Amino acid sequence: MNEAEEVLPVRLVVASHNPVKIEAVRSGFQRMFPHSQIEVISVNVPSGVGIQPLSDAETLQGALNRARAARRQLPAADYWAGVEGGVEEKDGTMSAFAWVVILSAGGCGKARSATFDLPPALADLVRQGVELGEADDRLFGRQNSKQQNGAVGLLTGDVIDRAAYYEQPVILALIPFKNPHLFPE
Repeated sequence: MNEAEEVLPVRLVVASHNPVKIEAVRSGFQRMFPHSQIEVISVNVPSGVGIQPLSDAETLQGALNRARAARRQLPAADYWAGVEGGVEEKDGTMSAFAWVVILSAGGCGKARSATFDLPPALADLVRQGVELGEADDRLFGRQNSKQQNGAVGLLTGDVIDRAAYYEQPVILALIPFKNPHLFPE
């Protein structure tokens, strides 16, 4: 950064107390806006959808609901971010993914993560009504893995952990804010 570039403060509200989601959002913002000083505040808000969203649409709605609820709870911020993980079944295979929604006073950005198939043992637990994080803990003998490496970390041997997995859609959801001239309000 040269002397002409000033550090811009950004007040960001993450709609979760999950440290993985907070870090992914903070890191994505810092990478997209490297000359900003990011102040992150986390709030616990409901998703308004099932504890384990079971479709693409329900997962996106959960992320949007979280971002909107965070904005209602702390309206004096620059951005509000909602992150929601979900699953969807197609042709007998259950896949996992996440949606990220970022709101500002005048805009909205959203992006979906990469998708990966769950092994049958995990999918069977989710079909029985077990939330994916709990299913991970049962299958892998862990505790609270959703606030650590998550299913993606457990299944990839931490080549991709949950924070890294969520960071990319955070970055992609920030495209309209990085390029506001291309996204009229």
